[in-house]
Amino acid sequence: MKRRMLGAALIIVGIIGLLALSATYVPGLYGPYLSTPKRIDDAAELARSYVASLGYSDLAVKEVMEFQYNYYFIAYEKSTGIGAFEGVIEKSGGMMGIVRPEEGPNMMWNDKYGHLGGMMGGGWASRRTYDEAAAAKMPVTEKDAEERAQAYLDSYLPGSKIEDIETFYGYYTIHVLKDGKVCGMLSVNGYTGQIWYHTWHGAFIQMREFD
Repeated sequence: MKRRMLGAALIIVGIIGLLALSATYVPGLYGPYLSTPKRIDDAAELARSYVASLGYSDLAVKEVMEFQYNYYFIAYEKSTGIGAFEGVIEKSGGMMGIVRPEEGPNMMWNDKYGHLGGMMGGGWASRRTYDEAAAAKMPVTEKDAEERAQAYLDSYLPGSKIEDIETFYGYYTIHVLKDGKVCGMLSVNGYTGQIWYHTWHGAFIQMREFD
């Protein structure tokens, strides 16, 4: 009986330890929470809390989009207006409730803030040194990026159009429209022109933009 009681106590202690560990801050991650936000305004507030936790006083949330599988948001620099990084709030699965840097271009092509996702394969090791005008000096201009993006859509998603290009350090992200409604997004590398379609969001639901 004593052994059983001791075993049960050790299990309880182990569970408490795991819970404490899950609540410990890990660079690039925020959470987990017991549930995901039910409203997009709640997701926006959670995104703001995440951005504030990073310690960059110049950053703010510019846009939040709700998709089938996650909420997506853009953090930008208030002083320059340039996009800093893209983030997601997971809505289901083992990562439910986690706020984190978005995978893909945000980690691999983001030259200034890609280190936020370094623990998950980010591009910190290859980051370049930037001044405030650096994003405007990318060989692939906004116009070039729009033309390349539209050419890609014409080939692979006929009938879809681009809208609302966002400049980041090292790349651009652009909304994709179908029948006049947002259906997804893609990114264009600011140095090579490579296209990377964001395939992990699922169906678009709604969005909010902030000043």
